[in-house]
Amino acid sequence: MSIPFVDFRPQYDEVKSEVDAGVKKVFETGNFILGQEEKDFEVSFAKYCDAQYGIGVNSGTDALHLALRALDIGPGDEVIVPTFTFIASALAISYTGATPVFADIEEGTYAIDTKTLESRITEKTKAIMPVHLYGQPANLNEVLAVAKKHNLKIVEDCAQAHGALYENKKVGSFGDIGCFSFYPTKGLGAFGDGGFISTNDKDLYDKVLMLRDYGRKGRYEHIIKGYNSRLDTVQAVVLEAKLKHFDKWNKMRNEAAAYYDTFLSQIDGVQAPVIRENRTHTFQTFAIRVRNRDVVCEQMQKKGIGVLIHYPIPIHLQEAYSELKYKKGDLPASEKIADEILSLPMFPHIKKEQIDLVCATLKELLANG
Repeated sequence: MSIPFVDFRPQYDEVKSEVDAGVKKVFETGNFILGQEEKDFEVSFAKYCDAQYGIGVNSGTDALHLALRALDIGPGDEVIVPTFTFIASALAISYTGATPVFADIEEGTYAIDTKTLESRITEKTKAIMPVHLYGQPANLNEVLAVAKKHNLKIVEDCAQAHGALYENKKVGSFGDIGCFSFYPTKGLGAFGDGGFISTNDKDLYDKVLMLRDYGRKGRYEHIIKGYNSRLDTVQAVVLEAKLKHFDKWNKMRNEAAAYYDTFLSQIDGVQAPVIRENRTHTFQTFAIRVRNRDVVCEQMQKKGIGVLIHYPIPIHLQEAYSELKYKKGDLPASEKIADEILSLPMFPHIKKEQIDLVCATLKELLANG
């Protein structure tokens, strides 16, 4: 039996009738861009995120980029971001002309290390971008305290943590702006690309509305230099339908994670995800740490187990950022985890027998390795 890393079909089966009817309506009316369904979804998802305002954009990367632009971050500025994350977090900073300053992470949660955070701050620092990696919130109380002390903005990268709670409050509602991705593999995924910005600041909301749509206020009245970054109506239909099931699907992910844990605790050489007491985990990615990771990954894939690595090279060691002159050893926790991390199959409808096979295969490989 082969096991995919993610299986989209069961989710589609649950929302098929609503999605098909909604998409048909959009096709018939022709309101493909910023149609009423898109506006309705903005209201729904902002409310879901405990935020007053929401803006749909065309990707999670654009959400980060437009958030930074709305905060007037640009050339000569610095933004602190963890190095152990997807490169889009850093690229969004680079797009503004600002410089990403890479920070190390905590070994348990893989979130930005707040103990060394202040050491990254300079007179050029304008913002901190905590990343809620894999589905668990960063230590937001400490990030907020550092930001307040140094008068810095906070852009939450919530791309992998839709619905996650920190002290009973949703991520995306703590910082100045929250940014989400609706890439299909995300917990709340579209049938293509999509992104979202949440905020409680009306001025930022108004500015992002212009930035995503050519900087215009009226049809041909352009106030600022903007972009073409709009969530299309068809994707909004899909997301609205999925949102009705989303808390149930997150619960199913947590049940699958707990089932994984019962087996992984019996396997030597495996470190399962760590969950802090004051937060929840949505397990958009179920990432473990194993010895001989590359060999284990290759062998599991050969046996039909859809494992992946998120992420094998920290951003500070990527060739794309070689001009910043980071070197191996600069951010040791991130570098260590990048060599050990392995993502196991995880999706809401994963079956217990599938998890059984994943764990049995992993146990066998580690016993023989």
